[in-house]
Amino acid sequence: MNWIILIIAGLFEVGFATCLGKAKESSGTTATLWWIGFFVCLSISMYLLYRATQTLPIGTAYAVWTGVGAVGTVLVGILFFKEPADFWRLFFLTTLIGSIVGLKFVSAN
Repeated sequence: MNWIILIIAGLFEVGFATCLGKAKESSGTTATLWWIGFFVCLSISMYLLYRATQTLPIGTAYAVWTGVGAVGTVLVGILFFKEPADFWRLFFLTTLIGSIVGLKFVSAN
């Protein structure tokens, strides 16, 4: 169950990074709403990370949380922010995903 909580925490990390990017592009009330979304996602992500570390090793949990957030944020950047999707970027994204999966398989919990 804590692995699921950890993945959800990583998805909320993607949420706060996305909100940060959208707030940067916005102004006025729209920017304020994106900032609110940023703080809500940040709070939920941190709380879920805390919950997951109650039974998972902190090093593994933090690495997976960061990795899920990084992969998701790169994908959001490519799909919604028109960031490049060249070979090397996708290659290293794939190696990151492999590393996250590997950490899951070698962890005791």
